Amino acid sequence: MSVSVLSLTRPLDTVSGLLQLASLLGLALLLLKAAQLYQHRQWLLKAVQQFPSPPSHWFFGHKQEFQTGQELQVFQKWTEKYPCACPRWLWGSRVSLVVYDPDYMKMILGRSDPKAGGSYTFITPWIGYGLLLLHGETWFQHRRMLTPAFHYDILKPYVRLMADSVQVMLDKWEELLTQNSHLEIFEHVSLMTLDTIMKCAFSYQGNHQADRNSQAYIQAIRDMNNLVFARVRNVFYQKDIFYGLTSEGRRNHKARQIAHQHTDRVIKLRKAQLQDEGELEKVRNKRHLDFLDILLFAKMENGKGLSDKDLRAEVDTFMFEGHDTTASGISWILYALATHPEHQQRCREEIQSLLGDGASITWEHLDQMPYTTMCIKEALRLYPPVPGVGRELSKPITFPDGRSLPKGMAFTTLTLLALNHTYPGPGVPLQVFDPSRFAPDASRHSHAFLPFSGGSRNCIGKHFAMNELKVAVALTLLRFELAPDPFKIPVPTPRIVLMSKNGIHLHLRKLL
Repeated sequence: MSVSVLSLTRPLDTVSGLLQLASLLGLALLLLKAAQLYQHRQWLLKAVQQFPSPPSHWFFGHKQEFQTGQELQVFQKWTEKYPCACPRWLWGSRVSLVVYDPDYMKMILGRSDPKAGGSYTFITPWIGYGLLLLHGETWFQHRRMLTPAFHYDILKPYVRLMADSVQVMLDKWEELLTQNSHLEIFEHVSLMTLDTIMKCAFSYQGNHQADRNSQAYIQAIRDMNNLVFARVRNVFYQKDIFYGLTSEGRRNHKARQIAHQHTDRVIKLRKAQLQDEGELEKVRNKRHLDFLDILLFAKMENGKGLSDKDLRAEVDTFMFEGHDTTASGISWILYALATHPEHQQRCREEIQSLLGDGASITWEHLDQMPYTTMCIKEALRLYPPVPGVGRELSKPITFPDGRSLPKGMAFTTLTLLALNHTYPGPGVPLQVFDPSRFAPDASRHSHAFLPFSGGSRNCIGKHFAMNELKVAVALTLLRFELAPDPFKIPVPTPRIVLMSKNGIHLHLRKLL
């Protein structure tokens, strides 16, 4: 009996010993990770010690200050209290330096540092490594390859396509006015800019503003904007393995699938069209190819030029950036004009004298509306479509005031919104809408107004976007008088693009 008992207890002792060993190893790993995080935090504290900031919690960082949803107002207070730049602690081991000084911006954008982590890391599964996220020689090769897609000879005929898409949207607004004179415009504008980019950059015909797939894509992009923003600020959502188990992670995955299905359809259809010898020859004989043709021909003529993965990354990137940032810009510009009727009317008179009924807006007209252009730029100053961009320092940097940051300092955030609010205006408060800041004879720092970023990595589609802004504003003001909805004032909130927490609602009155 005693032998039997011993034989039973030995395996138990072995299991118990293994559990104890596993517990000790787990504890040791936990202590090691804690020590690494502590050391990293000490390194970060030393790295940003020259830059004062509000007190932060050792674990939650500045989260408490941003709980109210008044993120932009908090940043505005920081820009007034802390010169040039200020560290924002996301949590104990992650900090971003919020930069809002033109001289600082000029130095950083003049370098070739890669994009920072944070939100860029979390949108990689969605848009892949296209122009937005690439760096180094590969980025340069893709930029050089795609630059011809934005040649002036390519952009000129796009004005007619832009106008057609805008008119479809305005016709829809006119129909909706019979039901209600108040309208939330952001979704409508998003469908219109998606329609435009599909026709211009991807040779995709049809009315996408009434297409269910396009509407599903727009909703998916909106969902990912919000989900990525929330994930960046949640310490527990950083690892994919844990995030994928959450309801937010599952929603993100579903939205990403919808976005990919949309771009895959576009690529598949264009490939099928190019199988036709007549279409292929017609495209080959073009003096300039459009965006998608350039990508497909790079692959067809050189199998090593672009993989399917690279091709879709560029399509996903430009599909998103080409419609969402422009939709944000147009929506906020219309809101700014709605809240400043005297400037709205002056723009309208300028456009009426130039276009009459607006039936034939052309490339040449776009440079003949100076006051409207000034108002567009002033609205972009107050409501930049992309409120911030990021860099990760590949080598140390010393700023003009002598303060410096070391190599490896990640999440250096350039908040264009804060920067634009430091714009040296002509004796007018910065929050006041004043188009004279952009008069031809007005002087300003070269990096005080950067709606399309700056340096070598500026927005490749900036001229395309500016043309679309002008076309949309001009044709809208010819058709409607705009006024704000006093019961639904927009609340600007930074996501990947600048959005409104409660939509952008306007009162529209059809002009006779």
